Amino acid sequence: MPRQVFLYDPPDRFVAGTVGQPGERAFYLQASSAGRITSVALEKAQVAALAERVDELLDEVVRRSGGNAQVPAVAPAEAIDTEPLHSPVEPVEFRVGTMALAWDGEGQRVVVEAQALVEVEVDSEEDLQAAEEMLLQDDENGPPLLRVRLTGAMARGFAKRALDVVAAGRPPCPFCNLPLDPDGHVCPRQNGYLRGAAS
Repeated sequence: MPRQVFLYDPPDRFVAGTVGQPGERAFYLQASSAGRITSVALEKAQVAALAERVDELLDEVVRRSGGNAQVPAVAPAEAIDTEPLHSPVEPVEFRVGTMALAWDGEGQRVVVEAQALVEVEVDSEEDLQAAEEMLLQDDENGPPLLRVRLTGAMARGFAKRALDVVAAGRPPCPFCNLPLDPDGHVCPRQNGYLRGAAS
């Protein structure tokens, strides 16, 4: 069966968001354009990693271009989407397994790909490696894929919102009001490290 590709080039919106209360939140990526909406589910850590990698990629693009790329150094206020996810979020097309990120220099676009999680039963390390290679090479018949092409400004806005979404479930530091990290927090006001400050 041919691979199902949900392509947005460009989307009207591409955002990370949540449903539920802190501690029980479900995380989603949602792309939309011209009345079409695609929602995929993923883990909190995947949202954070994607946002950080997008910012790192754009910083590198700016550095290599000597500032000539069409990429803002920080997210413009108008590019940060603060609206909630389109409701209802269901149906979710798939749960994300792997993600990829690239810069299209010719089109001046960030390309984000989120591929469906594939569960494969394997009996050995060799079987696992063979299954991974097959999934990577089979572009036509692979698992469903969400592919989004973003301008530099849209990508910066996506990354800013995604990091805010991840941080929103954390209680604030009593000294500096920044979100606490479960692994500890470096407080600028206390000039110190607060360990295990968040749940």
